[in-house]
Amino acid sequence: MSKKNNSKQKLKSSLSQRDKSVIWHPLTQHKTQQSTLPIVKAKGCKLYDEAGNDYIDAISSWYTAVYGHCHKKLVKAIQQQSQQLDQIIFSGFTHQPAVELAENLLAVLPVKISKVFYNDNGSTATEIGIKMALQYHHNLGHDRDTLIAFEEGFHGDTFGAMSVSGLSVYNGAYKEHFIKVVRLPKPNGKNNQNVLTQLKTLCSENKIAGFIYEPLIQGAAGMKTYDKTGLNEILKFCKTQYIICIADEVMTGFGKTGTCFASEQIETQPDVICLSKALTAGMLPMGITACQDFIYDAFYDDDVAKGLFHAHTYSGNPLACAVAIEALKLYQSPEIQQQIQHIIEAHQSFKTKIENHPNLKSVRHIGVILALDLDLNIERYSNVRDRLYKFFMDKGIYLRPLGHTVYIVPPYVISREDLSQVYQALEDVLEFEF
Repeated sequence: MSKKNNSKQKLKSSLSQRDKSVIWHPLTQHKTQQSTLPIVKAKGCKLYDEAGNDYIDAISSWYTAVYGHCHKKLVKAIQQQSQQLDQIIFSGFTHQPAVELAENLLAVLPVKISKVFYNDNGSTATEIGIKMALQYHHNLGHDRDTLIAFEEGFHGDTFGAMSVSGLSVYNGAYKEHFIKVVRLPKPNGKNNQNVLTQLKTLCSENKIAGFIYEPLIQGAAGMKTYDKTGLNEILKFCKTQYIICIADEVMTGFGKTGTCFASEQIETQPDVICLSKALTAGMLPMGITACQDFIYDAFYDDDVAKGLFHAHTYSGNPLACAVAIEALKLYQSPEIQQQIQHIIEAHQSFKTKIENHPNLKSVRHIGVILALDLDLNIERYSNVRDRLYKFFMDKGIYLRPLGHTVYIVPPYVISREDLSQVYQALEDVLEFEF
C-alpha cells in the first residue's frame, strides 16, 4: 500500500481502532478492556468524544484540571513563554519562570519550607522526598535505612514511591525489590494511642530515616479520611527522633481539602512537601519537592558526592513553570476561592441528603472531595466496577470508581447545573441493581 493510500486508510479508521494497534495504556488489562474512548476536545468542565458526546469531568482529570480545561489565562501563559524560552537544561542554568514560581510557592507553603527542587511528576516528587530523607541521614553519618508509611497509602509508581505504597494491586511483581518500609495503621480518633504505641515500637526495632504520609486523606485507597489529631501526634514524635516527615500533597495540594495545602490544618508541619497535579492545572507535567533549610544544609558540602545527584531532562521546564505561576494566581483569586466554598457547601448539603440511604455504606466529605462507599462487595478492578464506570459515562459523567467507592473532585469552575447533574447521577446509582 502506498503512503498516500495508507494515510487515507488511517483517516477512515476510528482513533480507537488505531490506538488499539499501537498503544499500551496505563492501569489497563487490554485483554478484558477491548477499546478506549477517543477524546478530541476539552473545554471548561467538559470532555468531548469523536462522536460529539460530552462528559462532565467530575474528577478534574485525576485532580489536575481544577480551573477547567484550556483556561484562556493558562493557555496564554504557555503561548507567551514559548516565544521566549521553551526548554533549557536546569543543571548549571536558571531562568525567570523557575525563580518566580519558587518564590511564589515559598510564600504560601508551610513557613519553614525554604528550598524548591524541580522534577517532572507526582511519583518523582515523592521519590525525591524519599531520597532526601535517606541521604540526609547518610550524609550525616547516621545508620538509617527504613521508611515508615501508612497502611493503604499510595505515593506513586516509581520504585521508591511503590515501596512506601501499601496497595498490593500496584506492587505485585516488584515487591521483592523494594526499599525497607514498615507500616503503621491510620489514626481514626479512637485508636490514636495504640497507633502511637506501635510507632514507638517500630522506631525502637528499626533504623527509621523518614515518615511519608498523605495528609488528612488517602486518595488511591478510596478517599479515606483519618484523624488530624492522631496524625499530629505521630509527626510530633517523629520530630523528637529526627525522622524526616514527608507530606505527599500531590493530590491534596492547591485547595482540595479546603485550604491551599492539607498540612495547614495540622499543627506540626512537614520537613519535606511533595507537589504535582494541580500545580500546573493539568496543562503540562511538573512536580516539586520542597524542603526545610536543615535538609538542604546536609547536602551543602565541599564533598561533591554529598550533593543530591538526581535530575530530569525537563526539571524546571520554563513552559511548565510559567503556567504554574498563572495557576497559583488563579487559585488565589477571589472568584476561585468563592467557587471552592460553594462546592464545599454543596457537598455538605448533598452528604446530609443521602447519608442514611440503605444502599450506602458510608459517605465522607473534606473540602471539594466527596466519596461514597456503595453497599457492594466488589474488587478494585472488576466487571461490576466497569459497569459502574459505564453507568456514569452513559449519563455524561466521567468518574473512575475505586471498587465500591465512587468519588468526585470537581473542577472549581463547575457550574451549579453541572454539579447538580453529578449529584443526580450519584443518587441514581444508589437505586441501580448491580
